[in-house]
Amino acid sequence: MDAASAPGSTPFVLLHGGRHGGWCWRRVATLLRQGGREVYTPTLTGLGDRSHLLSPQIGLDTHIQDLVATFTYEDIRDAVLVGHSYGGMVVTGAMEVVSDRVKTVVLLDALVPRDGESVFDLNGESRAAAMTALADEHGDSWYIPPADASRYGVTDPDDVAWANSRMTAQPLKTYQDRIGATDRLWRHPGMFVECVPSSLEPHLLERARERSATDPRFHYRVLQTSHNAMVTDPKAVVELLFEARDLV
Repeated sequence: MDAASAPGSTPFVLLHGGRHGGWCWRRVATLLRQGGREVYTPTLTGLGDRSHLLSPQIGLDTHIQDLVATFTYEDIRDAVLVGHSYGGMVVTGAMEVVSDRVKTVVLLDALVPRDGESVFDLNGESRAAAMTALADEHGDSWYIPPADASRYGVTDPDDVAWANSRMTAQPLKTYQDRIGATDRLWRHPGMFVECVPSSLEPHLLERARERSATDPRFHYRVLQTSHNAMVTDPKAVVELLFEARDLV
């Protein structure tokens, strides 16, 4: 057994993106657990296996509290914390509370806000308008309906069917809410992973690219797979998580 797969004390906390759930990490979590790793894949309120709790009142802060609670109740320490896509917003907010329990942050093709920004601020006006219109037409004006996995670059028919059977709606409020302070995320050792080709607009990654060029605590990597890398190339994701674990 090599160093990358040997059991150790570093836990991995894997947070999903929008309209997904903890289920999307199944392949990555299986590989990590086969190597003796402690893995947590929380699902945010109203999504995935918690979709029965969907309501208009759920906002970004609800999801931040979800992640903070996972760290608190599971007593997680010295973790590699991973946020995918929308999950980057949640990770950024939670870091204001749990940064002393996190060894390294990994942002997997994720949104990375600054103080006071929302998902829609990062998406841009045209994308925000399109999502709002989608909610108005198909989500009673308060939720965004489930997405199709093919939008995220998943091409295998079986994988698309598997993911689509688990995709759920998400409250519009989570995309509209502005985050509070973000200093601790931006000061923490971390890695940004860009998936190529990505379904994210290029400007969403500009902050991470700028930081990778100027901040020695931040490492920038490119992964040749879909936006849903945990589904389409779980082995490559695991390799990057082990690299991130050993950055500091």
